[in-house]
Amino acid sequence: MVKKRLLKGTLSIMAVITLSACTGNGGGMNSDMMMGNGDNNDQGMSQNDMSGMMDHEEVPSLTSSEGVNELIIPPLLEKEKGKNYDYEVTAQEGITEFFEGVSTETYGYNGNLLGPTLKIEEGESVDVKITNDLNEPTTFHWHGLEVPSEIDGGPSDEIQPGDSRIITLEADQPAATLWYHPHVHEMTAEQVFRGLSGMLLIDNPENSDLKIPDEYGVNDIPLIFQDRLFDEDKQLDYDNLMDVDGTLGDISMVNGTLNPKMTVTEPIMRFRLLNGSNARNYTFRLSNGDNFTQIASDGSLLDEPVDRKELTLAASERAEILIDFSKLTKEESLSIINEEGVVLLPFDVKNIDSTGDSVESWSTDKPFLTDEEKEMPVTKNIELFGMMDMVSINGKKFDEDRIDLRQEQGVTEVWEIYNKPDMMGGMVHPFHIHGTQFKVISRDGEEVEESEQGFKDSVAVEPGERVKLLVTFPEKGVYVFHCHILEHEDNGMMGQIEVY
Repeated sequence: MVKKRLLKGTLSIMAVITLSACTGNGGGMNSDMMMGNGDNNDQGMSQNDMSGMMDHEEVPSLTSSEGVNELIIPPLLEKEKGKNYDYEVTAQEGITEFFEGVSTETYGYNGNLLGPTLKIEEGESVDVKITNDLNEPTTFHWHGLEVPSEIDGGPSDEIQPGDSRIITLEADQPAATLWYHPHVHEMTAEQVFRGLSGMLLIDNPENSDLKIPDEYGVNDIPLIFQDRLFDEDKQLDYDNLMDVDGTLGDISMVNGTLNPKMTVTEPIMRFRLLNGSNARNYTFRLSNGDNFTQIASDGSLLDEPVDRKELTLAASERAEILIDFSKLTKEESLSIINEEGVVLLPFDVKNIDSTGDSVESWSTDKPFLTDEEKEMPVTKNIELFGMMDMVSINGKKFDEDRIDLRQEQGVTEVWEIYNKPDMMGGMVHPFHIHGTQFKVISRDGEEVEESEQGFKDSVAVEPGERVKLLVTFPEKGVYVFHCHILEHEDNGMMGQIEVY
């Protein structure tokens, strides 16, 4: 049962980017030194041995948005008429003018860059025609959607150039902000870097009782945050720009818009934040230091709204937040910034009606985690380790012919994810499981913050940290689990679980 109450406090957000992700593009380390044989104490390495390596924390700073281009809002995908499918999504090549007078080669879905937003109601089933118009194989991964493995779009589900197929997507899970992107093995990072990403929303009309803003493109706005690096010709030359520890750019884009700004005309705005970068972590704050209100995590509404000063999302994580613009004076400005004060998205506030409806809050009668769930024993241990092209899970690289784990359909188990440090300290690894939305039980034995008390499919694991997850698979089949630093994923930091 959901109880409603009026939200207290200011509903505002500052988008800050915590750039604690990972780089490492030097040499001087062989695989024996890197992989070790157990504890990191066995991995002795002199200062001279490490002289050619970049520190994990050497992350390029972003350039502030100049606020000259109105934010592009991805259009809602419209239903097809008179066809044997409801929607069509085509991966294709395109040309985008990021810089005046310069044509940059990009990839997109149904267009030049990124893709339209696919919106499905909770409980709805839709047929989607997926087509590959690229000159290379791709897949269509419905990130966060609990679907049968044969249509999940993992690395074993390649669609060759020129081919199409019709699949059925059923939204048999709570309302959430999900996304879709390619997942072809050893090519995912480049295809995402060049522009293949789109939003997938599950909507529940019953949530309108909570008066959460839900008018897409007006007061309900998707924000896809990505960093990009361009070569001297203003091209996305991945082969020359990539970094094996995660390609990081010095230019920030929101919804594919360079130097974006957003005109706001509604008092309370709902923003669906997606960290769609290859590797960078984003920490979001507001430029005036106000709180914002987080209402959802990757896969569901939170048990109750949480007022926050900042919010960090690792690659592939999502969150929904509310910002209250009605308290701003005409003299005040507001932007989403990062921890360095870099402006990611400035707002141009116009004619706000401060008498708008208040958003309802809510709480639940039962706790997010029961005592029984908290006390369940660990049945699966996952060890994340490595950097560059020497990454592994449980000491192994991905092999499509190998099943690493097995779990019974519908049976809940506890996974413990351990991020084993290396001799340089280690890197944050965002861990993602296909085919499920899990609960985060604890971090190093401590209860998680309220902001993680909602369903998730990706979780950031710090070096040396142990994170326990409550995992249930609703469908049978073979699914992958992996680090969502896309270059790590491409380099084999991925395993397979068979759900039987």
